[in-house]
Amino acid sequence: MSIQAGEKMPSGTFGVMTESGPGAMSTDDLFADKKVVIFSVPGAFTPTCSMNHLPGFIDHAEKIIAKGVNTIACMAVNDVFVMDAWGRDRGVGEHVTMLADGNGEYAKALGLDFDASAFGMGTRAQRFALIVDNGIVLHVAVEKAGQFEVSSAESILENL
Repeated sequence: MSIQAGEKMPSGTFGVMTESGPGAMSTDDLFADKKVVIFSVPGAFTPTCSMNHLPGFIDHAEKIIAKGVNTIACMAVNDVFVMDAWGRDRGVGEHVTMLADGNGEYAKALGLDFDASAFGMGTRAQRFALIVDNGIVLHVAVEKAGQFEVSSAESILENL
């Protein structure tokens, strides 16, 4: 079963790129005493993810932050090097924290993983967005297969 509103986010660790190279960020570091919008894409550099999903959060970052959000984070089942390169390619700057869920462990802990082996992509995270306050999920938006509506930055803004 997937994560639901009112539940605590599971514990875990993400890969992040630091000034000195690959590092880690715990869920405690990400969520404790903060309001966070975390969204997930099936894969960095994929069409909808690169052209719509991530850019929407970059474009609307100031509006999202103005609604009391401390952190906007993008998660994908990719390694830290790919997430860093994708973030630089898309110009996320300080607006979006890029989180690598390299083995898909966090997606699985959320109950939001799926098998994309038919596309040569292995296990991936579904396309979703969550609004989290101090580690507690306030809003869950999971896309149906092939859709991009409820997890968009615009939809999340309406739910903040």
